[in-house]
Amino acid sequence: RVREAVVSTQSTGGFAGEVFMSFVEFISAVFMIFGGSIPYVPQYLQMRKENSSEGFSLKVCLVLLTANILRIAFWFGKFYETPLLIQSIVMIFTMLFMLEVCIRLRKEHPLSNNRGKNFLDFEPGDFWNWSTFPDYLLCVASMIGVAGLLTFAFVDSPIYIETIGTLSLCTEATLALPQLLKNFSSGSTQGMSVKMVMLWFLGDSFKTLYFFVRGAPYQFLLCGSIQTLVDILIFYQVLTYDSPPKH
Repeated sequence: RVREAVVSTQSTGGFAGEVFMSFVEFISAVFMIFGGSIPYVPQYLQMRKENSSEGFSLKVCLVLLTANILRIAFWFGKFYETPLLIQSIVMIFTMLFMLEVCIRLRKEHPLSNNRGKNFLDFEPGDFWNWSTFPDYLLCVASMIGVAGLLTFAFVDSPIYIETIGTLSLCTEATLALPQLLKNFSSGSTQGMSVKMVMLWFLGDSFKTLYFFVRGAPYQFLLCGSIQTLVDILIFYQVLTYDSPPKH
């Protein structure tokens, strides 16, 4: 009877441990899916409060849209964990939302240097600096179409699949670089949400650890490491730059 009680206790403990680990894995997956989008909540709130989007670089949206479109294409040739795929889909919609808010605010406070610029003009100098949100949607749809056609044609090519996987992660690794350069050119971090950068740092650190523990492809680990480094550089800008722009 004592032996049966011990075995029963061990079985209960093992079951509880499995349930706990399953719960931890579930929470990690949920955080992985939505964690990348959370940093843009404080940036959105700050833009609404100031009624301006001038402190936020639209090229952050370009980087993330490009990276996640490529990452989804990569999935068709080399399956990776489902939470990472869903994360890419969620991030695309998040960036489209941020773009719509930024363009709407800029319409309310128009600048002379971006009036009347359209995607279909095909002016390289005006790229990603168009006047209306539909122009950005048309560009994103074109990117999805090109990536889809190329992936359909070369999905069986290991070289192609590895190349778009590497391009996706290298592009995502430069996520915060446009914001870093925008801050540097203006000599200010005014209009940028420090909370957004803090959440970038926390999310990128967690993501890098997650990739390492889960044995994700090396491209993911390299991407997370570079992103964390750029986050630290932006924190340095926050500490050293004055709030008002330098003239």
